[in-house]
Amino acid sequence: MSLFSHVTKERTAESTATSVRPSPKPHAPRRQKITSVDELHLTQSAEVVLEKRYLRRDPEGRVMETAIDMFRRVAENIASANALFGANTEDVKSRAEEYYDMMTHYEFLSGMPLRNAGRELQQLSACYVLPLGDSMDDIYTTLKNAAFLHKTGAGIGYDFSPLRPRGDLVKSTGNHSSGPVSFMRLFNFSSETIVNSAATRRAGNMGVLRVDHPDIEEFINIKQDNAELQNFNISVAATDVFMDAVKNDTDYDLINPSTGEVVRRERARKIFDKIAFGAWASAEPGLLFMDKIDALNPTPHVGQLRATNQCGEQPLLAYENCNLGSINLGKFVVRDDAGRPSIDWDRLRTVTRLAVEFLDNTVEINNYLLPEIEKTVKYGNRKIGLGVMGFADMLIRLGIPYNTDEAVQFADEVMGFVKREAHQMSIELGESRGDFPNFKGSLWEKQGYTHMRNATVTTIAPTGTIAIFANCSSGIEPIFALAFIRKNILDFGEDEFLEVNPLLEEIAKERWFYSRDLMKRVAEQGSLEGLKDVPDDLRRVFVTAHEIDPVWHVRIQAAFQKYTDNAVSKTINMPKSSTQEDVANALILAYDLGCKGITIYRDQSRSEQVLNTTKAHA
Repeated sequence: MSLFSHVTKERTAESTATSVRPSPKPHAPRRQKITSVDELHLTQSAEVVLEKRYLRRDPEGRVMETAIDMFRRVAENIASANALFGANTEDVKSRAEEYYDMMTHYEFLSGMPLRNAGRELQQLSACYVLPLGDSMDDIYTTLKNAAFLHKTGAGIGYDFSPLRPRGDLVKSTGNHSSGPVSFMRLFNFSSETIVNSAATRRAGNMGVLRVDHPDIEEFINIKQDNAELQNFNISVAATDVFMDAVKNDTDYDLINPSTGEVVRRERARKIFDKIAFGAWASAEPGLLFMDKIDALNPTPHVGQLRATNQCGEQPLLAYENCNLGSINLGKFVVRDDAGRPSIDWDRLRTVTRLAVEFLDNTVEINNYLLPEIEKTVKYGNRKIGLGVMGFADMLIRLGIPYNTDEAVQFADEVMGFVKREAHQMSIELGESRGDFPNFKGSLWEKQGYTHMRNATVTTIAPTGTIAIFANCSSGIEPIFALAFIRKNILDFGEDEFLEVNPLLEEIAKERWFYSRDLMKRVAEQGSLEGLKDVPDDLRRVFVTAHEIDPVWHVRIQAAFQKYTDNAVSKTINMPKSSTQEDVANALILAYDLGCKGITIYRDQSRSEQVLNTTKAHA
C-alpha cells in the first residue's frame, strides 16, 4: 500500500471546515540530509534534555550516543514494524529514511520512542490509566502496578471515585474508611519514596474524583497546601447535572459510591466556587467534563471513560495506554518569491500520514509490561494520539496575532486538515493491516466507517521536553514570554537558563531593528509592551500568554477540541492580578464551548513554577 493513496469514499462521515487540497505526490527530499549534530542546531536547553532524558548510557552512566545516533536508532526500530505487514527490506529501509528525515528536521517528534525505541526496555508509551476498586486487594494491586510502570517513565491516571467516603463503615473489619484522599497520599508516598529515586523522570499522577462524591470538598481543598500530593495533578470530574445546577444556582446530590444512596444535597454554586478558588490560589483542581468525554467514547461497548493521563489530554479506559506524538506546525510555513508566507499543505499532509503510521507501529512493537494493558491496547483499541506543537510559531510566521478571530479560524482550519488526513491514513491502515479489534460496535462503525486502524487518532499534548528539544512553542500555547528563565528542567538538578525567543531575534535581524540593547530590554520585561523600537505589527503578533485575555485562550482550545478525538492539554494562563471571578468565568466558558477539560494557572499562584519571566507580571 502506498503511503499516499487515498480512499475518498470514506470521507462521507467526515466533517471539516478545511477546503479540499490536492492529493500529494511522493515526497522528494528538498533539503540537505542532516548528518551531524552541528546541523541539528541544538540549544543549551535541548542539550540538557537530551543528556538527561533521551540518550543511551552505558552501565556506568556515561552517554554513549549522539542525537544523530538516537534519531537513527528510533527511525530504524519503528520502521522495522512495517516488515510485520509485508514490507520488504528495501521498503523498510526507505521508510526509516523518511522517519529520520522528518525527525531530524523537527517536523514530528514522539518522546517515549526517543528514549526507549531500539533499546532493551522498548517501552514506548507515556500515558496510562489504572483501575481502582473499593477493596484493599484492588488498591494495593494497582499501587504495585503503578510503581512498576512509573519506574519506566510512565504517567498514570486514576479515578478515586469508587472508593467509599471517609467515615463509611467497612463491614469486614468493623472499622471506618479513611476515604479517597488518604489513599491518594499512599500513592503519592509510593511515588516519592520508591519510584522517584529510580525512575527516568519524576512519577506523574492524575487523581480524579467525581463532583458528586461525598468527599469532594476534601479533595478540592487538598492541594491548597503546596506540600501535599506533589506527585499528583488533581481534577474534579464535573457532570452535566452539576454544571446545570451551577448555572441555575440549585442543589445537587452527593452519592455514596459503595451503596448508590444519596447521602446529602449541596448547593452546586458553593462547590463550584471552591473549585474556582482552588484554581485561582494554587492552579488546582482542574475540571474534566466527564459526560462530554464519555459521550464521545469511541468504544462504549468496551467500557466507560472515567480518568485521564496525568496532563488531562488522554481519556483512557482501565488498563489502557496511548502513544502520543506531535507535528511541529512552525516548520510548515514557507515563503514565495515575494516573501509572502503560506502553509506547505502537501508536506503537512505527508508528515501527518507518516506520523500516523509511525504511531501505529509503536502500538505494534511496544513492550506493554502488563498483560492487561497489552490486551486492552494492542488487541483492543490501538489508540494513538497525533497532536501539534509550534502553533504560536506558525501564527507569528503568518503574521496572525494569537488573540484574534483570525487565529481561532486558523486553528479550526489547520487542525481540521490534520484530523482529516490522520483519519484517512488510519482508514487505509485499517484496510491493509486490519481494523482495531474492538471496531465492531464502535462509534466509528455506527457513523458509517467501514475501516479504522485506531480507536482514536488525534490528541493535543503539552509537548514539554520535545518542544524544548525542537526549540518551538509548546503544544497550542501562546509564547509564555519573549525572554524567560527556565528552572529545574526535568525536575533534576538546579539548572536555570535565560531563553530568548528565537523567532523574535530572527525577525528583528531580518527587519533591521535588532540590537543587543533591545534584546536586553526584552529580557528585563519578557514582552514587547512599551518598546517603541519594535514595529506595531510585531508588537501585536508577539503577544505573550499573560497579555492575552483568558477568553482567547479558551476559544483557541475549543477550536482545536472540535477536531481532536481525545482531549486537549492547554493551560489557561492568567496574570497575577486575575480574580476568582475571572477563573470562574473561564471554567464556564470552557464547558459552554465544548472543551473536555480545563486547567488554569494564575501567574505566581505557586511558590515555584517552571517558566518565570525576569519581571513578574502584575
